Amino acid sequence: MATSSGTWAYRDRFGDRFGRTYFRRFGPGVVSSVGLGTYLGDPTDEVDDRYREALGAGLEAGINLVDTAGNYRCGRSERVVGEAIRDSTVDRDRVVVASKAGFLPFDGERPDDPSGYVRERFVDAGLVDPADLARGSHCIAPEFLNAMLDRSLEALGVDSIDCYYVHNPETQLAVRGREAVYDQLGAAFEALERRRAAGDIGGYGVATWEAFRVPADHDAALDLAEVLARAEAAADRAGLDEHGFRAVQLPFNVRMADAFTRERHDIDGEDGPVSALEFCHREGLSVFAAASLGQGDLTREGSIPEAVEAQLAGDSPAQRALNFARSAPAVTAALVGCSRVEHVRESVAAGTFDPLGASAFDSVFE
Repeated sequence: MATSSGTWAYRDRFGDRFGRTYFRRFGPGVVSSVGLGTYLGDPTDEVDDRYREALGAGLEAGINLVDTAGNYRCGRSERVVGEAIRDSTVDRDRVVVASKAGFLPFDGERPDDPSGYVRERFVDAGLVDPADLARGSHCIAPEFLNAMLDRSLEALGVDSIDCYYVHNPETQLAVRGREAVYDQLGAAFEALERRRAAGDIGGYGVATWEAFRVPADHDAALDLAEVLARAEAAADRAGLDEHGFRAVQLPFNVRMADAFTRERHDIDGEDGPVSALEFCHREGLSVFAAASLGQGDLTREGSIPEAVEAQLAGDSPAQRALNFARSAPAVTAALVGCSRVEHVRESVAAGTFDPLGASAFDSVFE
């Protein structure tokens, strides 16, 4: 597990090479504000090799955050992350590893009959009750999450995972009401609290695509205040003094900024709702910005609005887009795909520039 002494030692090895806010507090220590994502790419040996090289380069160059999931690239991403960490000269206690569970994963390749695979490997094997499934591929029942956490620990080859996310819980809204989904999350959080107490995870969170940034009446909407309340209650049921809900992952970039602009989450004692980012900022939750480069769309010249780009530091559109995401309140790190070494080097270099200050960031939206 990442430790305070390990992550601070990692930061110190780079001296003043990065901007003053490049490393930020998370968990017991600090983490780089650019993280390596492992979502994109085909489930092939060739892509594995590229990821392995790029992950190693990132760890050596100043990125100590790696984000993955049990279902990414048919389970290959977790395995290659584990290999890259073991092969690196950077010690495990210096690296923050995040993974996720929710989608039923394949094993190395996409099967010819996905529904048959799900039935045989998960339903018939007793890992998933059909009543807990959504869209034939998603489950957040405690028994399933426990099994997937064990699978993730084995695939990564680590004793613990620093942040374990419940993956896209809004998927469950396709087959059940919000209150039922909140109940599901409460049960999931209780299971994760018990795994946290056992030392298998450092903390947990929710990784979403739509849930916290769409309008309140949207079919995929969930409320952050209610989610956090379920985490607090889960910790009580597990007999713990404090909850381990640490982080929210959601899309955020210069063209997908509704996590900052849409005010729809209530906070006790406040006159009105606030945005997802503001909620997390006030509640002390870390936000990890997915799609910070718009899955590559923001790496091209002219992709960032001219008035915004003029305020951002960086030598390339990609660096400026990353620094926009790193400037938002509560954002601990911006995640970027890392299947190529040259992209990793460009992303690391973004950290040599300071992000926007709070006033400058706010002015972008005026």
